[in-house]
Amino acid sequence: MKKIISALMIAVCCTLCAMPAQAQLLKWGVKGGVNVAKIDVKNPGNNFKEDKVGGFFIGPMAEVTIPIIGLGVDGALLFSQKGIKADTDASKQYGLDIPVNLKYTIGLGSMLGVFIAAGPDFYFDFSKKEQLEGGDIDRKKTQVGINVGAGVKLIKHLQIGVNYNIPMGDSFTWKAAGDALTRKAKTKTWQISAAYLF
Repeated sequence: MKKIISALMIAVCCTLCAMPAQAQLLKWGVKGGVNVAKIDVKNPGNNFKEDKVGGFFIGPMAEVTIPIIGLGVDGALLFSQKGIKADTDASKQYGLDIPVNLKYTIGLGSMLGVFIAAGPDFYFDFSKKEQLEGGDIDRKKTQVGINVGAGVKLIKHLQIGVNYNIPMGDSFTWKAAGDALTRKAKTKTWQISAAYLF
């Protein structure tokens, strides 16, 4: 998987370097939206229950595109809050989310376009450990995942998208009170976003 990320980053860099200066179109803006997270636990046990929990994200975004062929790269620096819930315990996770996506846009007119996007996502957690009533959570400070998404571009400035984030490794370990078993889990997240670029 590391080789895939390295190849993707090299392809992104080569694309940017190959673009002539006059063909580059750089836009800046603000991106925000909703996180809907659910944990995927290894060895959950017979009575273990998982629920989806909502959160949010917001922050600055930049996008570089080649207008004629519709290929580009976007990145964002987002304050992100995700929630997880297992059995009777619920927890909020706060961190810095940095998605970098290779994006392909199909124009459907001067005011409308459809895009698909994919790329790596880097999440830096602000609080590593947390004690809950039903057990202890030990999160990874740095988490790497893969984003896959699609959306629409409206009136040249507004973007509406849906994105799915798949962690490449475990997001945290959870040990229930009175239980000798430490469970590993991934936080898989759906994201619905809106961005306005100037």
